[in-house]
Amino acid sequence: MKKIIVGLSGGVDSSVAAYLLKEQGYDVHAIYMINWHDTQGVIEGSCPSDDDVLVAQLVARKLGIPFQTVDFSELYKKRVVDYMFSEYEKGRTPNPDVLCNREIKFDVFLDKAVELGAELVATGHYCRKESIEKDGKLIHRLLAGMDNNKDQSYFLCQLSQKQLSKALFPIGELQKSKVREIADMLGLASAKKKDSQGICFVGKVDLPTFLQQKLTCKTGNIVLIPDDYSEFNKTMTYKDLNFQSQLELLSEPYSYNLEAGKIVGKHQGAHFYTIGQRRGLGIGGLKEPPFVLGIDVKKNIVYIGEGKQHPGLFRKALFLSKNEIHWVRPDLELNVNKSLKIYARIRYRQTLQDATLYMTKKGAYIIFEEAQRGITSGQFAAFYLEDELIGSGVIS
Repeated sequence: MKKIIVGLSGGVDSSVAAYLLKEQGYDVHAIYMINWHDTQGVIEGSCPSDDDVLVAQLVARKLGIPFQTVDFSELYKKRVVDYMFSEYEKGRTPNPDVLCNREIKFDVFLDKAVELGAELVATGHYCRKESIEKDGKLIHRLLAGMDNNKDQSYFLCQLSQKQLSKALFPIGELQKSKVREIADMLGLASAKKKDSQGICFVGKVDLPTFLQQKLTCKTGNIVLIPDDYSEFNKTMTYKDLNFQSQLELLSEPYSYNLEAGKIVGKHQGAHFYTIGQRRGLGIGGLKEPPFVLGIDVKKNIVYIGEGKQHPGLFRKALFLSKNEIHWVRPDLELNVNKSLKIYARIRYRQTLQDATLYMTKKGAYIIFEEAQRGITSGQFAAFYLEDELIGSGVIS
């Protein structure tokens, strides 16, 4: 009987995943990962880890499967949280959930599972895996979950073929409503539990307070940029340039300075903000709500614009540096000067967008059919062929 270890979080998804595997005849064991202890900046009640452990224990007992906890908090801090602090300090916006899957759930957790004699690990992600043979080699495909509202393939966009070879996603074919129904039918302790929010294993946080563990407060200016700023018209002449220059111009973030607008307020640190952010600015007296257009951590300036349709929030393209590109399907990697029609998304739950991927010596450019709102450096752009996620990269 094949031994499988499930990452049992105390949530309904991993609970039902464990149940389905047991029903399929596997030797199922459960591990609860303890990855974070500090509560500074965590909003009260958003991640009650003690309750989660208890719920996971109750679920394991109900299903009749062995249960244990493993503490990976030191590695989680080093590989995920410290990286997160470092990125914010540089004025970039990281995605800790993507890092958590690559560095913890499908790395140190996977290693621990193998050490304990497991052949595979399973999680409660809403995605699917399919294995095919190509040129005599076994290839693992990462597919979107069948529930379009819950598809979590984006969070796994940095997984390798080796990691996928050991992974199972038992609920990928199900709708969330069906998962709840199964848990309720079984009387599982997690059946009514709300979905977790915020940072993976940390919970919902007050970001400035959380980041102040490592990043210092420093007063700077908030500058309002008008929607007719000349920088937004730079792409009008891009067709007069050669193709490489067109790609660079379309993907280049807008550049701002103090003279481009007017000072309308103060902030406590540019590194506490991210492009597209609305809350936490403390700016009143405007006709429309303000949104962050850009940040300059060196000069400690936050640039904002009025309204969610401000042109500074939209860009047609993005760039992925050569050393920041990851192919889930290495056999589909593009050669230099080649292009590929793809679907892409730059955040979880974003509808897949029509785009073209262009490969150059410097890296890859993704040009969208429609301008995208809130393209943010440090985030991951994932690209798909139909419903298969084939690769991703960190936005420059």
